[in-house]
Amino acid sequence: MGSSNPSFRRRISSSSIRQAELQPIKGFKISPALKVEQLIFHYSSIGFQASHLSQAAQVIRKMQEERATIFLAFTSNMVSSGLREIIAQLCQKKLVDCIITSTGAVEEDAMKCLSPFLLGRFEADDAELKANGMNRIGNIFVKDEQYVEFEKFHLAFMEKMHKKYGGKMAMNKYVQELGLELKDKNSFLYWCSRKGIPVFLPGPLDGAMGDHFYFFNKQHYQNPFVVDAAEEVRDFYDIMLSAEKAGGIILGGGIAKHHLIGAAILRNGLDFAVYLSTGSEYDGSLSGARPREAVSWNKLKSAQSSAFVEGDATLTFPLIACFMSGRGAKRR
Repeated sequence: MGSSNPSFRRRISSSSIRQAELQPIKGFKISPALKVEQLIFHYSSIGFQASHLSQAAQVIRKMQEERATIFLAFTSNMVSSGLREIIAQLCQKKLVDCIITSTGAVEEDAMKCLSPFLLGRFEADDAELKANGMNRIGNIFVKDEQYVEFEKFHLAFMEKMHKKYGGKMAMNKYVQELGLELKDKNSFLYWCSRKGIPVFLPGPLDGAMGDHFYFFNKQHYQNPFVVDAAEEVRDFYDIMLSAEKAGGIILGGGIAKHHLIGAAILRNGLDFAVYLSTGSEYDGSLSGARPREAVSWNKLKSAQSSAFVEGDATLTFPLIACFMSGRGAKRR
């Protein structure tokens, strides 16, 4: 019956796809001895986002093999989660060369050095959380007193930096000094400061740290603490322009993503790019934009040297990080 259905007897007018060498879809034999690099290789033939994740790993392999300067950009909620410790290990092994993030990532990294965040529920009663003096980041809970402790720590640090530098600093220098104050080896700032990995904050006063600058300068109005944004941009662009090849690994979107790929315009685009995101491109947002859109802006040289993995970075990035770590010795 089916053979007589006109839908199965369409006239084939093109063979461009049929003649292409397309990979068969298939699974793989599971084994407790399977290594992450092997697992990601097998992902290539599964289809859907598994194949995209495998493609992302191959782009990162090219970054490492060609000794590209690797820029890691991420939103602050990555540090709210346990990805903080994973990013810290990549920094410890110097598998990334430069970080671009938001102020929340810096303050939460420092806060976790004092006490941990807690696992809660997405469905928690937010009014009840408020009554308990707790704040919710998805299913992660943060106590009010953790912000209080961080404020004490940070204001004392600001006083120290104000005296040492005369009240004017670029934020990358400020964050470098802050990392040296931390003692927790699970901190990405701890390792960045000790391994010479610069951390750039394109929106330095967003978050609790911005509040602290406000209160500090109320007390020091005759000699306020000034953030030198021009020096910050110069330092970042110098790294971008001096890189022989440049690759970006971007978790999420927002200002960190744009600061990285926007700076890449000056060098005619990144050579490689991997996006891990849940953002939608249909609202025209930068956060949801795919790598192919970056090509139109000269932020990426070619969409063929990129990958977009749609999914929660807490699921996808640990696999990518293990892949990077396993190949790290071949890069350095």
